[in-house]
Formats: sequence, C-alpha cells, structure tokens
Amino acid sequence: MIAAELLTELKSILPENQMKEGESESHPLGNSGQVTVYPESEEEIANIIKYANNHEKKISVIGGGTKRGFGGLLEKADILLSLANYKGIVEHTVGDMTLTVKPGTPFKELQEYLAEHNQKISLDPAWPEYATIGGIIASNESGPKRLGYGSARDVVIGLKMVYPDGTIIRSGGKVVKNVAGYDMNKLFIGSMGTLGVVSEVTLKLRPLPKYESLVLLSFPEGNLEEIRSFVINLLDSMMEPISVEVLSPSLSEKLTGQSFYTLAIGFEDVESSVHYQEDFVKNIQPAKTNMMILQQKEAQGFWNTFYTIGPNGAERPAGKETEAALKIGVTNLDVLHVIKESQLLQDGHNLVIEAHGGLGHGLCQVHLKGASEDIVSAIHQLRHSVTQLGGYAIVKHLPFALRQKVNVWGDKPSYFFLLEGIKSKVDPNRVLNHKRFVGGI
Repeated sequence: MIAAELLTELKSILPENQMKEGESESHPLGNSGQVTVYPESEEEIANIIKYANNHEKKISVIGGGTKRGFGGLLEKADILLSLANYKGIVEHTVGDMTLTVKPGTPFKELQEYLAEHNQKISLDPAWPEYATIGGIIASNESGPKRLGYGSARDVVIGLKMVYPDGTIIRSGGKVVKNVAGYDMNKLFIGSMGTLGVVSEVTLKLRPLPKYESLVLLSFPEGNLEEIRSFVINLLDSMMEPISVEVLSPSLSEKLTGQSFYTLAIGFEDVESSVHYQEDFVKNIQPAKTNMMILQQKEAQGFWNTFYTIGPNGAERPAGKETEAALKIGVTNLDVLHVIKESQLLQDGHNLVIEAHGGLGHGLCQVHLKGASEDIVSAIHQLRHSVTQLGGYAIVKHLPFALRQKVNVWGDKPSYFFLLEGIKSKVDPNRVLNHKRFVGGI
C-alpha cells in the first residue's frame, strides 16, 4: 500500500517507465526501497530529493550496487534512487587531460573509452565492470595500486552535488590548477552519499603507461622480518613501484598456485624503465625466495582477476556461506601484522580468509567466507588486534542481519561532533542514506 501511494505521488515527477515497486522479497544486504526510481537527468534527481525532503521520506542511493553491503541500518528506505540510467560522458578535454562524467557510468566503460585516447583514470576499484564512478567517489574506494595512483581525493578536481533540499551546488572546477578556497570536494568524497547526491564528476587523467609488469616474489619460509627488510630497501630506493602488495598465503595460492606470503610489486613506465626496476628487485632478492615476472598482458590479466576476489554487492548472495569484507588501516609496515593475524584466524576458525595489504600506504583488505557466527567472532578479533596497533577496521561488506550485531564503522572518532554538525546543517531531515555512515549518520 505504501509503495502504491508513493508511485502515485511520484508520477508528477517521473514518467511511469522510470519507476517501479521495490523487491517483494527482502534483500539479504538491505539498503532497498519501497519503490525504485531511475532518473535520467539532473533535474529529475533534484525533484525526487526535494520531494523526499518535503514529505519526510528516506532515500537510499545506489549505482552499480557493488557496495550494497557497505553500511546501512535501514533494510528498506522509502525510495531507492538508482543512478543506473544517469550515465555517460559530459565532456572530455583530451589536451587538458580532464574528463567530466555522470555518476552512474560504470568504471570499466570509462577506462575502455579513455584507452582509445591513450588516457586513463588512475584508480583501480574492485569489480570495475559493475562499480560506477559515483559509487567509487562516494566510498573513496581505491585498490592495490594506490601507492602509485593515490586515492579518489587525488583524482577528483570537481563535483556537482544535489543537496537534500534540491539545491544544486558545484565544488572545485574543470581545470587541474584550481585553488579557489577550501577544497569542498574532499568533504563529499567518502561521505557515503549522506550529504548529497553526485550529479557530475570531473577527474584529472593520466596517460596510459607505455609498458607494465608485475613481479611476484614469494617467501616459502614465511619470515615476516625478511619481508619487512626487503620492502624497506625497496621503498627507500629510487624505484617507483605502483604497488607493493603483500598477499596472505591463502590468497597467494588462489592467484599464483603457491601458498606462501607473496609480494605483488607492480611497475608502469616506459619499457626500459620497467625492466631496469625489475633488475633492481632481482639484485636485492633475498635468498630462498621465488620470483616470477609477468609482462604486459599477463600482468593485466593478474590484476583483472585480483579485482574480483572480494564479495560483490551487485549480485544476490548464493549458497549458505556468509561473506564479509574489511578495510583496515594501519601504519605502513604494520600491514604485515594484519596479514599474519588474518592467516592465523583462518587456521583457528572454520573460515576461508583471503587478505592483502599495501606496504607503502597501510591499507589492507580482508575477505572472509564461512558461518555467520565465526565471521562475527573473526571481525571482533581482527578489530581488537588492529586497535592495539593504533589502526582502524571498517566492515565494508556484511549481510544486513549481521550489521545489526556488528558496529560496521567501529567506535565514534574524536571528531565525530564535526561530522554530526555538518550532517545536521546539510541534511537536517536525515533524508539521504540515513544511518549509512559513521556513528549512524
């Protein structure tokens, strides 16, 4: 009845073929809606949000759906605002190496288009075929190449946002050298859609590398101090790897066939520079380690597989096993402790745990699969050990039922009052992605 009434009221805003009643069955990841709407213009987005704000309705925002299991304590909002039909390139200035695009555009489509112009966006999110640029920006997602690429905050130079009252604002600009006042982009990037809906993104681009390779260095003896010493030598050198990612033995076995701690060291540059850096790694290679070097297409194939190892919120979970994923941040080389702890948890629980972390930026991703109670226990243990290291652990994928039991974002940070103040000022009626962010914002 509620859905039917909503559909009737929304007919004054959207054509009937751009809205439908929500799913009859509850989605295991939650973040659904009584009705789903598919706006195709910025004006339609603004009108939907303004309607919700004026009528005290809650809106959940979705793009490709890969992050459907990331936060959220509402199983069903009133309106599920899908940006799947609001996609496409607005402007591409090849000479200035900038791109303006609508938020519902799948990341892989963008990269394929840009490759025709010998350019790319320097981000490497998971599930690029499904993930949209809007979702990547809203969650500040980055991948194993963050060491060389940076994060979404380093790539975005301008945003257009629709505020909860329907107002459209612009932050940043469409040129790289933009220094006009406070960088408002950083306020919205990573805010999980709780402050506004992205209607346009402007990104700075980089040229496609002339060549790339991937050095896989495995440590059969599992000596973490040896890995630490090697990585320090590499990072202290003049070499410029785009990734120095350590893989847990379980993940290494899945990707390489060898169940050892393994370093995935990526290089992108002109061919001579890439080979020079490979030679440097060979020269400092520790004894009793195994090295394999993947060139060009083999390296690209490895990464393409790598980006699909974690759970995908766009697909309804199949089977009885529960899947979860954590994003953990620690001080640089403490990544080794996190990966080791993950492996020990797998051995001590009836779980499959695959983990990797960046030795250069300190971010780790831990994927868990198994029984719900074991996953909850493992999350608590991981979070405790990470807290001891002075880090944090965010649960970025978890079924809705378990999100009622696990504090996805952890304890409120000391600066929470600032986040709460901004939310109250921008969205006083709590319309957008209610209870999706830190502290239930």
